[in-house]
Amino acid sequence: MQQPISITGISSISPLGVSTEEIWANYQTSKHCISLKDFDGNPALVAELDDDTKAIIEELRSESDHFKPLDNSVLYGIYASRKAIENAGWTSNKDFGINVGSSRGATHLFEKYHQEFIKTGVSSTLSSPTTTLGNISSWIAHDLQSNGPEISHSITCSTALHAILNGVAWIQSGLTDTFLAGGSEAPLTGFTIAQMKALKIYASEVDKPYPCQSLNWEKKRNSMFLGEGAAMVCLEKGNVDNALAYIKGIGYATEPLKHNISISTDADCFQKSMQMALGNSSIDEVDAIVMHAPGTIKGDKAEYNAIKAVFKDEVPALTSNKWKIGHTFGASGILSIEMAILMLQYQEFIPVPFITYERVPKEIRKIMVNAVGFGGNAVSILLEKTNRN
Repeated sequence: MQQPISITGISSISPLGVSTEEIWANYQTSKHCISLKDFDGNPALVAELDDDTKAIIEELRSESDHFKPLDNSVLYGIYASRKAIENAGWTSNKDFGINVGSSRGATHLFEKYHQEFIKTGVSSTLSSPTTTLGNISSWIAHDLQSNGPEISHSITCSTALHAILNGVAWIQSGLTDTFLAGGSEAPLTGFTIAQMKALKIYASEVDKPYPCQSLNWEKKRNSMFLGEGAAMVCLEKGNVDNALAYIKGIGYATEPLKHNISISTDADCFQKSMQMALGNSSIDEVDAIVMHAPGTIKGDKAEYNAIKAVFKDEVPALTSNKWKIGHTFGASGILSIEMAILMLQYQEFIPVPFITYERVPKEIRKIMVNAVGFGGNAVSILLEKTNRN
């Protein structure tokens, strides 16, 4: 890191809720947000927004005729972005860069328009502009009246953390002092879930207390399931007085592609990204790691092997939120960042129910957050506690 970067605002919308108080309260319980939903006769485990949160999005949709045809992934992003800049104290016309990515983009709308085309042979007028990946960042910029650069990208499940990397790079280059970064995902459609089931990684058992077995090293079945949501962070140059956390280090790596979805047994990409993120920090300074750990047998174990290779006898306390809210694809990394910031703020470690912890940190000063996408696109971000926490 050439210079310190502060996170001065964060906001999310997910099955955990929308307010900091509600989200933190849900993290402190042993309950998950999983339910069984029917997709045209095909039931699947998912983590949906609750009815109150869905009503918030529908209220946002009704604000403007321009919003009515937009996909939920766009509206989730707009809502979280408004709240994030409000939390940071930015004015709506402040010039800042925006990088909001999504793994799937406007999945629901794309499927809807494609079905219409199959039936009629005609495409809807808005089928292209409302399903283009870039319209999340573009609509957020339009809504917030920002004149900074707008970037959208998809790097599957590490998309949101790559957005933070881009924000850090822009700030450190001197091209801007502020950046809004994050990810948004609304993947709960029949086709998307069928895709995951075809990969044999989707959770199938509903009769256990915790259908997703993220961080259960002894599990005998793949247990990933999908959730929806979005989160945004406001990044500013320097150690800002109202910072929620500092970005102490960033790391990234990509493995040579051996399979379309897998990473190596010892997750070489994670080893490299974590070592890069550590920078000058020693391994014993990291108090906790929020793992990517989607609940698959090979994916969880590979990341764990990488952590042991990097941290050796100093493995930090390990946690994840996917057993609660599922895998939100491109938004998953930023929701993990939010979890880490909350632990730094409240100085309380949030455990997972599958680990017997020999010890948990009494003081939490640094937390590493991991994310990886199909094919081994890993990102690790090291967060540090501020003096205000």
